[in-house]
Amino acid sequence: MWIVKVALQRPYTFIVLAILIFLMGLYAIARTAVDIFPNIKIPVVAAIWRYDGLQPRDMADRIVLSTERTAQTTVNNIEHTESQSLNGISVVKYFFQPGADEVLSYAQITASSQSTLRQVPPGTNPPFILAYNASTVPIIQLALSSDPQSGNTLSEAAIFDAANNLIRTELATIPGAAIPYPYGGRQRQVQVDLDPQALRAHGLSGTDVVAAIASQNLIIPAGTQKIGDLEYYISMNASPQKIDEINDLPISARNGSVVFVRDVAHVRDGSAPQTNIARLEGKRAALMTILKTGEASTLDVINSIKERLPHVQSIVPQGLKIQPIGDQSVFVKASISGVVREATIAAMLTGLMILLFLGSWRSTLIIFISIPLSILASIACLAALGETINIMTLGGMALAVGILVDDATVTIENINSHLEEGAEVEDAILHGAHQIALPALVSTLAICIVFVPMFLLAGIAKFLFIPLAEAVVFAMLASYLLSRTLVPTLSKILAAKAHRAATGRRRLLQTLAAEIRARLRATAPPLPCAARDGIAQRQQIRRHFPRRHGRNRHSGLPHLELAAGPGAGLLLGGRCRSDKAAPARPHRAAHRGNSRPVRSRGGPDPRHDSGR
Repeated sequence: MWIVKVALQRPYTFIVLAILIFLMGLYAIARTAVDIFPNIKIPVVAAIWRYDGLQPRDMADRIVLSTERTAQTTVNNIEHTESQSLNGISVVKYFFQPGADEVLSYAQITASSQSTLRQVPPGTNPPFILAYNASTVPIIQLALSSDPQSGNTLSEAAIFDAANNLIRTELATIPGAAIPYPYGGRQRQVQVDLDPQALRAHGLSGTDVVAAIASQNLIIPAGTQKIGDLEYYISMNASPQKIDEINDLPISARNGSVVFVRDVAHVRDGSAPQTNIARLEGKRAALMTILKTGEASTLDVINSIKERLPHVQSIVPQGLKIQPIGDQSVFVKASISGVVREATIAAMLTGLMILLFLGSWRSTLIIFISIPLSILASIACLAALGETINIMTLGGMALAVGILVDDATVTIENINSHLEEGAEVEDAILHGAHQIALPALVSTLAICIVFVPMFLLAGIAKFLFIPLAEAVVFAMLASYLLSRTLVPTLSKILAAKAHRAATGRRRLLQTLAAEIRARLRATAPPLPCAARDGIAQRQQIRRHFPRRHGRNRHSGLPHLELAAGPGAGLLLGGRCRSDKAAPARPHRAAHRGNSRPVRSRGGPDPRHDSGR
């Protein structure tokens, strides 16, 4: 293949590209959001309607019904709607088609809701529009309670007030965090407790009290007054500054006497009727739930909240205890670490099997380099598509670990086969890579085709399984490209060293064989000595130059086989001694000498040596 030739001609270019893939993968890991599941992009817009005191049946018939009909005919891509009506409040949820534009949907729902204000009962508050999706889930909760050890006991109203006005506003600025109203506690209100008997005695009604307080609790701008060189801000006493001052407001004057609010009612710092209760260790408390919105990382949001809690603790009233509970980052870290651990074990076992079967640490090193690069390339591609690191994408990569080893293993094995046949390094790489190029491509595409049906899924399954398929496909394609570029490059670098080492050993053995032949030609001991010592000396030669069998017999490395000829002895570091008691067997010695001549692979054949 042409790309293999380019890789061999420009090896450092592809090494730099491999380093670039490594750095891009690490950058993608650092920047990509980490979550449990992929982001389910099904937009939902909720419209919250309020009309204090209106019954649930009237909320559903007079407000919800008309707004739903208007929205379904004027807003695009609505799949279905859901509504729930309670006493004085209704929540209408609009579910949009997958892939709908969230910004446009939010704008259309807002415009439609504002246009229906004239059709609902007078006095209805404008709706509160809230946009979210299926991935907007609680990730952490804050339990707020009064700490008895601080010496300052806080009421439920004080806890709720601190949670809603201090903690909620501080944490709402964290990117990706959405904080609704706290659960539990008492919502602080200025309460006016009317005395019916006193009202009847003074001939007044509750409406007179409301009108008197409203007319004397005004915000009136008075401007400024310049006196001399200074300009003063002028403030009016049209509104009470303290709650107790409301009790001193006059209601009416009859028969020369003034009736004040305190005569017919009592104004106090109270709370609205409580509709929910939260308890912590059996005591009344408040609970704040923090949601993750958009494509934010669960770990990043939770870490930001924990980092800001010390500052929040310093601004809340003394005695308020903030305790994080329901931390979902623990589960996220455990899930991701489990998948990473299993993938690492699979990669280690795969590398061990490669080392056992190939028997070459160089080949195993090349495979260990190609597998992480394929994984990092897949992560970089997923980050470019806007996917997150979750158990689905990591599961796909763990599934691909056992498959990724195929391309590099087949390439290296074929290259080694050509090297064993005596081919040069570059020729072995070119021929080996060319022979398996098409089969490897067909195998890679066959595996990728298996995951194509996942791209045809719809609904929530689409958002869950498509990232898994993308992770496997990207890793497989990256593995194939690396087997055509980086694997040949590393094979050339590492195999060249091994080839030079093998050439040096071959030359050494050829020199040794030539020296042995020279000694055999020059030495001719008596026949009995040759016949007796031939077997012992031959066994010694076999210990130093063992016979090769099987596939490595014709590996191209020097292979030496020696046998003593008739009337010749082999002197190896000692002197041939004659043993008169040992019977001579000249026929067997001659037969052995004639049947097993001296041969040396890689050097000249002694049978064609003129000196023999």
